[in-house]
Amino acid sequence: MGVLSNVEPKEVLKWFELLCSVPHGSGNTKQISDLCVNFAKERGLEYYQDALNNVIIIKEAAKGYENEPALIIQGHMDMVCEKVEGSSHDFTKDGLTLIVEGDWLRADGTTLGGDDGIALAMAMAVLDDDSMGHPRIEAVFTVDEEVGMDGAMGIDCSPLTGRAMLNLDSEEEGVLTVGCAGGMRADCMIPVERECRKLAGAKLVIGGLVGGHSGAEIDKGRANSNILLGRVLHALEAVAPICMVDMFGGRADNVITNRTEAVIAFDAADAEKLEAAAKEMAANFTKEYNPADPDIFVSFEAFETKEQCVVNAEGTKKIICALMCTPQGIFEMSQKLKGLVQTSLNMGVLRLTENAMTAGYSVRSSVRTQKEMLGEKLRLLYESLGGSVSFRGAYPAWEFADVSPLRDKVSAVFAEQYGHAPEVVMTHGGLECGLFQEKMPGLDTVALGPDLIDIHSPKERLNLPSLERTWRLVKAVVERK
Repeated sequence: MGVLSNVEPKEVLKWFELLCSVPHGSGNTKQISDLCVNFAKERGLEYYQDALNNVIIIKEAAKGYENEPALIIQGHMDMVCEKVEGSSHDFTKDGLTLIVEGDWLRADGTTLGGDDGIALAMAMAVLDDDSMGHPRIEAVFTVDEEVGMDGAMGIDCSPLTGRAMLNLDSEEEGVLTVGCAGGMRADCMIPVERECRKLAGAKLVIGGLVGGHSGAEIDKGRANSNILLGRVLHALEAVAPICMVDMFGGRADNVITNRTEAVIAFDAADAEKLEAAAKEMAANFTKEYNPADPDIFVSFEAFETKEQCVVNAEGTKKIICALMCTPQGIFEMSQKLKGLVQTSLNMGVLRLTENAMTAGYSVRSSVRTQKEMLGEKLRLLYESLGGSVSFRGAYPAWEFADVSPLRDKVSAVFAEQYGHAPEVVMTHGGLECGLFQEKMPGLDTVALGPDLIDIHSPKERLNLPSLERTWRLVKAVVERK
């Protein structure tokens, strides 16, 4: 018996629990892709699986729906892999341990992968139900959405006949998403040189942050630990000379980093004043980021003098300058839609290797020229420090459609079930809809989903009553002629 075997909606959660039983982080999707293919084979459904591991499953129309236009149901297989400090969970090998707490479902010490496993689970529930009236269903499960939408970029859409797509990669019940920002990834590098010196040192940790999704939660006032590290290093450098030894912060550029570690070296005589400066910065951060990050901390763990290969003074100054001067967070709010973030970026990954500092950013904007402008800011900053920037994974904005029969249908069904109209919005988070619209001109798209809280963080949780209501909505939309 599974943990969710008696939890409603059972017809959805049985598939979600199965999906959670196999690892499916971005870049590690072969096993979950094969699981979806086996699901199709067992039901005699037409399917396509490509070299990227994208899967398309097709179920022909039920009796009485033969003349209805096909409906595409779309979501992505991969999840963001984040875990709490001290967790031994191996995302490359382990399935998730699910825990039900009242009305909420979460995973034990890790991200839940409700973004976007719950989309696959609802689509599988539709495909599995032979009693449901439905048009031709074309279920599209993409890979690596979280690291650049590579699956949607590479998928062959020729098997798809539908021109209405229900995207289930949204995280707020009662909200229909009808447009999103475009984006790209920026990979930045500054070369450094090392020298061997006999110095004392300390391990710095900036942690206790909430973190979260760099699109959906960039406006929540949450700190990014990679950026805070720059401020700490700058404050330490002001009281005594320091050299960088190591840095590690974040695993994905589209996650607001919640923990960053660094190792610095210095003369033993400066240890006390450096530790005092670190404590002062911790107090500053507590004031600045309360209540968004109530548990923020900065730790300074000194160690004795030893021979170390440290980044030289010039390289250390370049690292600190990059971290202090980099743009981060919201850059521009929309002039047209109140409360909508228009342009932002997030440094989600920070590393110090033997010969370089590297940083990974997620850049987002619903205005193409501002996206390009932020890219130029990064290029100028890093090139001025002797480094370089490369861009990848650019995806287009999903623009609002003045006419949308699917939006009208979903809105009508929603009003019947909830007694009021849904909220219709655009989002700053990136969705694959714009890429599919490029591949399939005339595609009519709406995104929706149940309440998911703190996605892209180990605190991620799914509201079960919300899922039950959302599933009822999806079923009714599928059955509506």
